[in-house]
Amino acid sequence: MQILAALLLDAVFGDPKWPPHPVTLVGRLISFYEKLFYSAADGKRRGVVFCAAVLATVAAAVTAGLSIAGLFGEWGRSAFSIYLLYAALAFRSLKDESFPVATALSSGDLQRARLLVGRIVGRDTERLDAAAVTRAAVETIAESYIDGVVSVLFWMTAGELVGQAALFAWLFKAASTMDSMVGYDDERYHDFGWAAAKLDDALNFIPARLGALIAVCAGALANMDYRRAWRIFLRDRLKHKSPNSAHGESVFAGLLGVSLGGGAFYGGEWEARPTLGDDLREPEPNDIIRAHHILNLSTAICAVLIYAIVRRLY
Repeated sequence: MQILAALLLDAVFGDPKWPPHPVTLVGRLISFYEKLFYSAADGKRRGVVFCAAVLATVAAAVTAGLSIAGLFGEWGRSAFSIYLLYAALAFRSLKDESFPVATALSSGDLQRARLLVGRIVGRDTERLDAAAVTRAAVETIAESYIDGVVSVLFWMTAGELVGQAALFAWLFKAASTMDSMVGYDDERYHDFGWAAAKLDDALNFIPARLGALIAVCAGALANMDYRRAWRIFLRDRLKHKSPNSAHGESVFAGLLGVSLGGGAFYGGEWEARPTLGDDLREPEPNDIIRAHHILNLSTAICAVLIYAIVRRLY
């Protein structure tokens, strides 16, 4: 039950503070290979080679690390595997990063709330009002619930089926980190980042839909309007340029009874985006806490499902 042990560690302690976080190391690796392979000419082919190099190196590093840990016995290999699984999860960090936003808004400190939410979202935050700050925080929780929790747990469990939970988890994390660093549809990365973006879309395809269904179930357990959430999910889940991003957001919007998404400024440029959910009321700071409650229950459901699957295996 290494996956559940890792999830418990993450729920209690959050991101490991020492040694350097593996995501940081993967980011450095990606930057190294980008410098090595990037070219405006033949960008797509070079981007495919870049992705392959990153994934192969991460796979080799994880395998080597587990082998070295295994020299200390099975307990050493198990302990290192649990650490890798724990470090791959972002359940607690989602709450740790967004809770101060709710606290600042509740105390009336809009300027601090803008600063805090600016650390976890990509949009410009200087001109956001309190409702927009809340909306941005909830959107981040809803979207990251998929790629930071459900997708990671999904690929861990898939890896467990072949005895490689840590390897599968970090191959996914490497793909996700590549997408966040080079998967942009802009002048520099339109071609070079194409493979990274498509790979991330493919790896999140099933988890996004599964995670949305789990969130609807979590809403039912929390006595929220899960019927409205289901209706809005079916209506709005594809209202995003990404094939996966609106799945979690549409369910959270339906459960909370607010609208999410919509246009925003990014780097000073206005970017129009569809609105998800029904605008029944203005978002309020407590919606961030309600989103945490959905996240908690959804993650608990994931844990139960993983327990059932792994127990059946062994």
